Amino acid sequence: MPHRFIVEADGGSRGNPGPAGYGAVVRDADTGQTLAEAAEYIGRATNNVAEYKGLIAGLEAARALDAQASVQVRMDSKLVVEQMSGRWKIKHPDMKPLAARAQRILPPGSVSYQWIPREENKHADRLANEAMDAGKAGRQWEPGRSSAGLAVAASAAAGTTATHAVEVPVAEPLAEPKAAPVGWAAPADLGAPTTFVLLRHGETALTPEKRFSGSGGSDPALSPAGRRQAEAAAAALAARGTIQAIVTSPLRRCRETAEAVAGRLGLDVRVEDGLREADFGAWEGLTFGEVRERFPEDLDAWLASAKAAPTGGGESFAAVARRVAVTRDRLIARYAGRTVLLVTHVTPVKTLVRLALGAPPESAFRMELSAASLSAVAYYADGNASLRLLNDTSHLRV
Repeated sequence: MPHRFIVEADGGSRGNPGPAGYGAVVRDADTGQTLAEAAEYIGRATNNVAEYKGLIAGLEAARALDAQASVQVRMDSKLVVEQMSGRWKIKHPDMKPLAARAQRILPPGSVSYQWIPREENKHADRLANEAMDAGKAGRQWEPGRSSAGLAVAASAAAGTTATHAVEVPVAEPLAEPKAAPVGWAAPADLGAPTTFVLLRHGETALTPEKRFSGSGGSDPALSPAGRRQAEAAAAALAARGTIQAIVTSPLRRCRETAEAVAGRLGLDVRVEDGLREADFGAWEGLTFGEVRERFPEDLDAWLASAKAAPTGGGESFAAVARRVAVTRDRLIARYAGRTVLLVTHVTPVKTLVRLALGAPPESAFRMELSAASLSAVAYYADGNASLRLLNDTSHLRV
């Protein structure tokens, strides 16, 4: 049965236009539990643009949790609520594409909108402020650094209210907890970490030719070489004997790789849509050189900014990062303290690694990730993450 979610979203600009950011929260409508958070510093923008982008991020996070969910959006922006409800016309040219994008995220009729007063939108508001504070400090907001949920809970306990993002003056970044570096002085009472062993799928016919192969293309099967690689990875993982669960991207090349491992380990395979590869739009099936020849300006923009999407409605690295972060948090909660094999693709693996390291988006272009390679990240109860392994291909050199 589809879930029922509540999405609370907000955005603000310190100057209107000025340095801007958004925040969004997804809650379970029945329990009130926070399922996902999203926030981002978006540079110079207006309040309304930031609010719309917060809405989009919240809806995308809800879709990553359950694409068939029923969603109620709650915002303190009368403009966005009335426009998205169809009661007010959208006249501003900057708002029209944002509203259209928001409408396409979930099936028609599955989203409703409700205006709420500012004091009832504290969590999303604080996330937006965290994003703007991060931008001022020269970095992007990271889930592991957020204290918005704790701040709202403390505020509620004290009977106080949060200040709306638009009204907050430029301030110093929020204080961050001084956690000990994992691997040096991690407290003994943190317990066993949740460990993700990250297996990139084996080769397809497109892999040796270095063609873009995402979630919007032909969904190729493993090649004979790719099947041999999957069996080699399965043998290596069976020898280690540490895997307790297997989760895979829905794309065929990953499912085939995961099934090879599952056959060795005697485990079931769970499919997770959030682990799918980026959608490369019109670039699917093309080589880098072919994209350079056909879409030079779009390629330059994509290489320069994580927010730029491939030609033809593809998925930006920023969008992939939001999706992967939501998936990561959900899987950490589901498999707390266990070692889980995630069978996925280049972009999700690199994203998980760079988020664990706190590295900028452009670091993805500086990582080598071979077909059927193994990487590993451990996640601790205090929010710290530790990169254990990257691009191990020793099992393939036999």
